Amino acid sequence: MSTHEPDVTLGDVSHSTFAIGSHARAESHHGVPPRDTASEELLAAVRQLRSDLTRMRGTDQTAELDAELAETEEEITRTGEAGPTRLQRLRQLLTDSEALVSLVASAGTVAGLLGL
Repeated sequence: MSTHEPDVTLGDVSHSTFAIGSHARAESHHGVPPRDTASEELLAAVRQLRSDLTRMRGTDQTAELDAELAETEEEITRTGEAGPTRLQRLRQLLTDSEALVSLVASAGTVAGLLGL
């Protein structure tokens, strides 16, 4: 009589917590990664711009910008910084939203921090 064990495949498990076995116990002690001054300033500016966007008439453009800002905020909070691809996408959206940037001071702050 043979016992068939299921096949198990694990992909990338970095920054993960898991336990295997009937009595296994997993604990996670991941802290919030430190942020440098530039990331702190960008995070504050992103949050301010998101707040300002709620007071504007919503359009597809503002919705797209808000979604990208939310993802940027989440990434900085989770990893301590925004990656180059995220920053480039945000730069492009702000460039495309030039009229919005001129109306909202916080958009100008974010644009300035992104080097626009």
